[in-house]
Amino acid sequence: MGIIAQVELPAKEFALGATLEKASHVEFDIERVVAHSSDHVFPLVWAIGDDLEPIENLLREDPDVNDFELLAELEDRRLYQMDWVAHIRLIVRIVVEEEATILDVHGKDERWKLRILFSDHDALPRTREFCEQNGIPFDMKAVYGVSQGRQRLFGLTQEQYEALVAATEQGYYDIPRAIDTDSLAAELDITSQALSERLRRGQRSLNMNALGIERDGATSRDE
Repeated sequence: MGIIAQVELPAKEFALGATLEKASHVEFDIERVVAHSSDHVFPLVWAIGDDLEPIENLLREDPDVNDFELLAELEDRRLYQMDWVAHIRLIVRIVVEEEATILDVHGKDERWKLRILFSDHDALPRTREFCEQNGIPFDMKAVYGVSQGRQRLFGLTQEQYEALVAATEQGYYDIPRAIDTDSLAAELDITSQALSERLRRGQRSLNMNALGIERDGATSRDE
């Protein structure tokens, strides 16, 4: 069974550091990462923001980017195929040498957040050791099994996850509702008050993590 690691890295140690520094209003989502060799990485990258006009000039000036091609353009985002040639040691290590899968990557405010699937449990400590030896900051936020992936991705407890799944599957959120709070609570063998709190806290955590909202002091744990 594989494990999933959530990590954060400074952009200057990962990719597009110069671009992220100068374009604080732009966010990046990596759709796919392909590493053909130790010298080049070819990701599909979404640039997201209200004003994307300056982005291509910044990419041309970014030492990490050897080349790029615009593949698609929507109202508030553009999809680029890029050729990265600098600060790619960690990507090559993860994708090529450890044969791991980068599930998703999000860049904002000069930092990258990655979610990486390692099929070999020993690959994660090897990756951390590689980062330490090469002076690459590797801020690990969470590690969990693949079976926990969906609930942990959105910061849910097991109880919140089960309550949200049951509520959705049984039509609690339908208009009109197909099941009321008392009936759903009885099926889960908890009180109506406990169900309401579980759904409210779970939905808050789901919204904050899915939408990238940060709030000091917020908690979604069941008491």
